[in-house]
Amino acid sequence: MSLEASQTSCLECPLRDCPGLRDADDDRLRLIHNFKLGEIGLERGGQVLVQGNRSAHIYTVLEGVLIRYRLLDDGRRQIINFVFPGDLVGLQSAFDEPMTHGVEAITTARLCAFPRDAFRDFIGQFAHLSYDLVWLAAKEEAALEEHLVALGQRNARERIAYLALFLIERAENTCLTDGRHRINLNVTQSQIADMLGLSLVHTNRSLQTLRKEGLVTWSLNTIEIPDMEAVRQYVQFDRSLVGPRPFI
Repeated sequence: MSLEASQTSCLECPLRDCPGLRDADDDRLRLIHNFKLGEIGLERGGQVLVQGNRSAHIYTVLEGVLIRYRLLDDGRRQIINFVFPGDLVGLQSAFDEPMTHGVEAITTARLCAFPRDAFRDFIGQFAHLSYDLVWLAAKEEAALEEHLVALGQRNARERIAYLALFLIERAENTCLTDGRHRINLNVTQSQIADMLGLSLVHTNRSLQTLRKEGLVTWSLNTIEIPDMEAVRQYVQFDRSLVGPRPFI
């Protein structure tokens, strides 16, 4: 992974056209573009952050989907969250400390890079950017709370249906679907189990049941929900998590 000279002007950022991302005025985008160092590209499985290492950069996802995860001492992995276009990567750890988590691409991905050591001062100069940073941090916390509810209060089928709904809602809002409530995303049953605290056997059985009930069809390469409202009611999904999001 190497930093490339900036190839995408912030004024022509494709994220400006995504329905779930809040467009910014040109003056703001010029400020961000001047601060941006460049971009990095990742293949599936590529690591942008490594747990225990320090990072010289903070990133905004421009294209693709990644996972944020935590490795346990015995080698097991807990997926904490999924990262979509417009999301900040690397902000979750203190600015001068090693990463407490890793971030890995599960599709080909491209990210905009910003200098970590100057990021706090840059954001602090502009009230609107500081507010958006706090807003994004609050939304991240709200999403993690929802994930905890899924782990603690929902049964296996509800957990999987909730995760499918969360992924498709985020994908639809970040221009990653074709409008048919379907995302082409290679998420293995092992990764589903990692995220939701389920065994592989339980995961497989629950996926089969959800498919038979017409709620969720989850194959190796695609996730599809025929009736989004039915699944929202099934899992009691909090719609406030999918409102328009600012991006930096």
